Amino acid sequence: MSRIGKKPVTVPAGVTASIDGRVLSVKGPKGTLSLNLRDEISYTVEDGGIVVKPANETKQARAFWGMQRTLVQNLVTGVTEGFTKKLLITGVGYRAASQGKVLKLQLGYSHDVNIDVPEGIEIKTPDQTTVEISGIDKQKVGQIAAEIRRWRKPEPYKGKGIKYDGEFIFRKEGKKK
Repeated sequence: MSRIGKKPVTVPAGVTASIDGRVLSVKGPKGTLSLNLRDEISYTVEDGGIVVKPANETKQARAFWGMQRTLVQNLVTGVTEGFTKKLLITGVGYRAASQGKVLKLQLGYSHDVNIDVPEGIEIKTPDQTTVEISGIDKQKVGQIAAEIRRWRKPEPYKGKGIKYDGEFIFRKEGKKK
């Protein structure tokens, strides 16, 4: 029995949810998101929220139950509050600058790294060593953050690279004489 799946997803005021065939659409103040629904799970939109339950008692239905409820919760949270990831850049000469729909990174390579910002994602650089990624789709925000981080992962000796805000980098001691 899924503890997460048992809780209904509350729909706040100003947010509307509707099921059309096998697609759940959630509309709120920040935009509209949709989710393709699984056949193993039954979804019902009630006055207070969205109830997610397994359609049958198979092992696969129970396995998808909690995850599908979390995906529905992410839709509701995305259209009301949105999601934000913050990246910190550490290293001499490493910096970032947002120029319209392109994020320009200088990461110690012989060339600048230009990353195109996808539709629905907003990237801000409050200073040269901080990148804030925000949007309503949690998957897109996390994916673009991971792609930016992939260019220069933090190394364990000096901690140089791109890391998530709050991420702990396990540090190693250097060579001893």
